[in-house]
Amino acid sequence: MDLSEFCDRFDERLRVEDYADVDAAANGLQVGPDVTTVERAVFAVDAAVGTIEEAVEAGGDVLVTHHGVSWGGFDRVTGRKYDRIAPLVENDLALYAVHLPLDGHVELGNAAGVADVLDLTDRERFAEVGAEHVGLRGRASEPFTADALRERLGDALDTGGRDVQVLDFGPDRIEDVAVVTGSGTDWLDEAGGKGVDALVTGEGKQKAYHRAREAGITVALAGHYATETFGVRSLRSVAEEWGLETAYVDHPTGL
Repeated sequence: MDLSEFCDRFDERLRVEDYADVDAAANGLQVGPDVTTVERAVFAVDAAVGTIEEAVEAGGDVLVTHHGVSWGGFDRVTGRKYDRIAPLVENDLALYAVHLPLDGHVELGNAAGVADVLDLTDRERFAEVGAEHVGLRGRASEPFTADALRERLGDALDTGGRDVQVLDFGPDRIEDVAVVTGSGTDWLDEAGGKGVDALVTGEGKQKAYHRAREAGITVALAGHYATETFGVRSLRSVAEEWGLETAYVDHPTGL
């Protein structure tokens, strides 16, 4: 498959263009030649030196990640930027990255993966970013207690040995759950305004404690990396449906 076709297919499926004005990341092909062929695609959460080196060892033609190397552009390719980009160019490894479009995609996204873990029904889009969304909201098939929510997430997600932290400020019966993977506590006000019982995300901020407590919402912090493995794994499955060879590089941070 031509690299251009590979990228165009994912761009269209993930509605990359619709997020152009709301995402600091340069979604789509970030590093790569104008013309090349993709036979083997490698998938990872982060485009870091470690994952890039493993993708090269795996014989990848393209590395697909959630977190790429371009965030609003850069003027110089030096230091850490050079260390990441040089092995891509030297080994003819293209880099395709997709950030917010992958967080909120209703089928392939990170939030959708966590919603599957929690068996949420009646799903709708959540966490507004301009005219788009980066999360999902749904109903628990069976109500959770805060401890049960912690246990479900801890059992299903690879947290790198880190305990799922729960701020237990919501109702005893958790039924209405919102999911915003990664760093999602900025949407606590939206959750409170919509009557959400619990917000599941990856990592928190200091101010989230008081905001959650005052809003009466339980917050589950299951790890930034752990909550954002779902999207790239889903994209791997899509690539396999296209007949491509694939590999997945797991490089958990524990954060």
